[in-house]
Amino acid sequence: MTNIEHINYIKTPAAKVYEALTTEKGLSEVWTRELKVKPEINFINEFDFDDGYATKMQIKHLTKNRRIEWACVESDPEWIGTSVIFDLTEKNGVTTVILNHANWKDVTEFYRWCNYNWGMFLLSLKEYCEDGKGTPFQERKF
Repeated sequence: MTNIEHINYIKTPAAKVYEALTTEKGLSEVWTRELKVKPEINFINEFDFDDGYATKMQIKHLTKNRRIEWACVESDPEWIGTSVIFDLTEKNGVTTVILNHANWKDVTEFYRWCNYNWGMFLLSLKEYCEDGKGTPFQERKF
């Protein structure tokens, strides 16, 4: 098993970052405009990236302004059984975001592509939280 791990520093309170990562409004500005999201334990968030299927993430854990954990229940076969965890800590008005996409079976070409895209996700999150405008999937150049 292997993980994808990234860190970023966002010059805004953790509450704003948490909201961006748990609401339809925030995630539609940061990740993809095609989604169904509710910040409720066991709800299955759905994210569409024009792949012919939705990526479905069950919410396993929410600690307000501190931690979000999703379990992938439907997506590309390499994602199924993985977890996406966001840990947030705030100090002096700056929020540290640690993203961990855990439990990959192998380091594959798709793993490497997703690793790159998670970095882009964190940049979009930073831009949205600091400047009010992220770069969702539909606006990205690949």
